[in-house]
Order: sequence, then C-alpha cells, then structure tokens
Amino acid sequence: MMKWIDNLLNRITMYRLVLYFLSALIVAGFVLSFFGVMPFSPLALVLSFTVILGTCWMTNALCARLFRVSVNVESFYITAFILALIITPIDQFKESIGFLIVASLIAMASKFIIAPYKKHIFNPAAFAVVVTAFSINQYAGWWIASPYMVPLILIGGLLVVRKVQRFDLVLSFFVVALAMIVSLNLGRGTHVFASMRGVIIDSPILFFAFIMLTEPLTTPPTRTGRIAYGAIAGFLFVPAMHIGSIYSTPELALVVGNLFSYFVSPKIRLLLTLDRIETLGDDMREFIFHTEHPLVFQAGQYLEWTVPHRHSDARGNRRYFTIASSPTEQGVRIGVKLYPKPSTFKQTLFAMSPGATVTASQLAGEFVLPRDANRKLVFIAGGIGITPFRSMIKYLIDRKEHRSIDMFYATNTEQEIAYRELFDKARDILGIKTSYVFGVRLTDAMIKSAVPDYRERLFYISGPRSMVVAFEGILKNIGIPRNRIKTDFFPGFV
Repeated sequence: MMKWIDNLLNRITMYRLVLYFLSALIVAGFVLSFFGVMPFSPLALVLSFTVILGTCWMTNALCARLFRVSVNVESFYITAFILALIITPIDQFKESIGFLIVASLIAMASKFIIAPYKKHIFNPAAFAVVVTAFSINQYAGWWIASPYMVPLILIGGLLVVRKVQRFDLVLSFFVVALAMIVSLNLGRGTHVFASMRGVIIDSPILFFAFIMLTEPLTTPPTRTGRIAYGAIAGFLFVPAMHIGSIYSTPELALVVGNLFSYFVSPKIRLLLTLDRIETLGDDMREFIFHTEHPLVFQAGQYLEWTVPHRHSDARGNRRYFTIASSPTEQGVRIGVKLYPKPSTFKQTLFAMSPGATVTASQLAGEFVLPRDANRKLVFIAGGIGITPFRSMIKYLIDRKEHRSIDMFYATNTEQEIAYRELFDKARDILGIKTSYVFGVRLTDAMIKSAVPDYRERLFYISGPRSMVVAFEGILKNIGIPRNRIKTDFFPGFV
C-alpha cells in the first residue's frame, strides 16, 4: 500500500500536491455550506475567495515586476487558498472586504519586502493575519477547524507530510501542543478524552501542523532545528499562553516559530549563470553554473532550483537537485536525468544555452560525510543518484583525505554510468573502490562478498525513491540497524 502511495506522490511536486489539497478543501467547504453546517453561505465563500485570489494575483504580479524576480507558479495560489481557508467568508460584499484586501496585500508583499538576503522570514498568510489583528483589529476565524473537514484534512495532510518527509517536525509539534493543552484542561477538571477530542476536532491543529508548519521556505534544514521549531510552535499554540493582554493564536505561534527558523537557517538565494552543459551518459547532462558570490556548503547537500518558463505543467517550475560539485571547486554543478515524457521544467532546462540564468535557494540536507574520518562507509547509488557521492569523493580527492569507502553504483546499462574517470582517480589516489552494477539488481550477496566487514559500516543510499526504499529493506535483512543507514532525501523528491 505504501509503495503504491509513494509511487503516486512521486509523480507530482510538493507544491502542486499542496495546491490540489487546498483546492479540495475549498470545494469541500463550498459543498458543505449548502447544508448549513459551515459558518457562511456558498455565496459568501465565493465572494471572499474571489477577492482574496484576485488581490493576491495582482499584488504578486506587481511585486515580481517591481523587484525583478522570478516566482513560483503555484506560490500565490497556495497563499491565497490558505487565506481563504482561515479567514471566515464575508456575508455581504461590503462587509469586511477591506480586511480581505489588506490581508491579501500584506501576505503577498511580505514575500518580497520582508526578505533579507532574499529569503522570506514569515509564512505569508500567518504574517498577514497577525498584522491585521494588531493594526485593524480583524482576526482570522479559522473556519477550516470544522469537525466536518477533519477526515479530508487528515487524509490530505498525511499525504503532504509523507511527501515532504517532515514527520519529525510534525510529531514534535503535536507532542508539545497536546501535552500542554491536555495538562491545562486537566487542571480545570476536563477529562483527558474530551480534552483531546476538542483539540483535534474543534481546533485548527491538524491544518496548522500539516500545511502551515511544514512550509519548506520557513522550516529549519536540520533535524534538530526542525524538532526545536515544532516544539516552539507547539508550546505557543496553546490559547492560554499570553504576555499581558496579548494572547497566543495559531498564526502568532507560527510567526514566532518562523523567527527562530530564520535565525538557524542559511540565508541564501543565488542567481546562477549557465557556463556549459556536458554529457554524462545516456539522457544525462551536467549543468555547470557560475555565481557572483561563492556558495558555502557541505558535500552532499541540495538546493531548490527555479527555472521560470511559460505554460509549466502540473510539476511546476521548481525542483530540488543535489549539488554535484565539491565545496573545493569553482562554480556549481548539478547532474540531471531526462526521462521519457519529461516535464516542461526539464525541457526548458535541457534547452538552455550558456548565459541563461536560474535561481537557487533553500540550501539544506544532512546527507553529508560523518565528522569522524575513521568511520568506515558504504555508498550505494542508483542512476543519477550518484551526484552527492560525486561531490563527496571530489572533495576527498582535493583535500587528499583518506577514508575507508566502498561504493556500489547501479545503472540500467553501462552507458548510463557517470563520472567514471573521477571514481577511477579516487581508486588510484585514495583507495576508494567502486563496484559497477548494470543490467542486474544489486543483492545482499553482492554486498557481503565485496564488503566483508559490512556490519561495521555506515551505509549511504541515494537514488530514485523506490530504489532507496528497496535497499533499506535489503540492508535491514542483513542486520544493518536503521541508525546506520542514511538516505538522500529532499522535500518533493521528483
């Protein structure tokens, strides 16, 4: 079942999945409003949604032109849909229309204006309703916190968290928030079951955790940072929290958490110019860019890349790619595989000429070499998943740093092998042994034969999601514990 779900999720980008989920929530709210179970009429939702969407679209287009930056195709839609789900729709067109317009303006403008180092600090929707609460005394009603919406929020929300693999963040938030709320309610004599039911069914906690808390741009890149971020948001999510007359709200909890995330995250947004494209193998290319300022990173980390183009398909105009270059090299390299029926993103990327520009941000990733240089390692790569290992091995060669590493590189054909000259050089200089496996499956017997001391080693796996999951299973079957298996993953794997 999970394999089927993962295959389904890997056909769509994270942003498009979130957009489809939010669309389903809007439609569900609209349908339910006909039965009188929502705090608004169908017309009110249509009017409010139209005003919010129109204002967000115009503000986004104006700011993009004014600041001369490329934007995510889905970005303003997602912000608009979230605003429409947390601001209670107006019953009359003139009633509180100013609130809708002001909140939409603030949300979209904040992405461009409150963005030091070209990295926005706050979740736009949360920031907007915090500002309107303090400035014009208008608050988000969070109508999405309806018992009738819970089943859909649970299903869609868990799919989103599965896609972005942020269970650590969400779990940290839930543990702290629920513990705080239940403890406070017990002190008032409320039964535990009734308290838990009230929080889950009648509060926006599920939507908040699954959608707003997991926004990649405002999430720390490390596991420790994410756990702390979730705990901070969970602690402040409790309505009883207050400083003087200012009581905590979900949006205020998120904005404060965003500040923490900003201070512990890299502040980076690069404009990269294409120098050249080199062929790596069948339908594989290496794109080599230069930047105005050097990129400081660890071998094995990744960036989110934006390639603006018209008429993008359902997979959008952003992708995550591991940095294939070493921190010791000039410029930035990525390796890309062109599959049958490629997305418009990859079609545009492969058609680029030297001098073309793209943007990259969100430097992150913990798929890096261990600090202990004496730790024995095994690298397992599938297809274009070789790129983080290319970065690491080039780094070790340049630093003349010897480590005990055995690598398995699996491809469909010998023609798909990339960076062979570099790996041969690593064998001669550092003693790093690479076993090429093409046309057959890598088995546990092959691993045992090539690496007799495999039980002592830390395993790194990088490749298509289905391959990573399969090899995790193989390693567990031969007795490798989960804490000695590292997998290369970034939000929205496709």
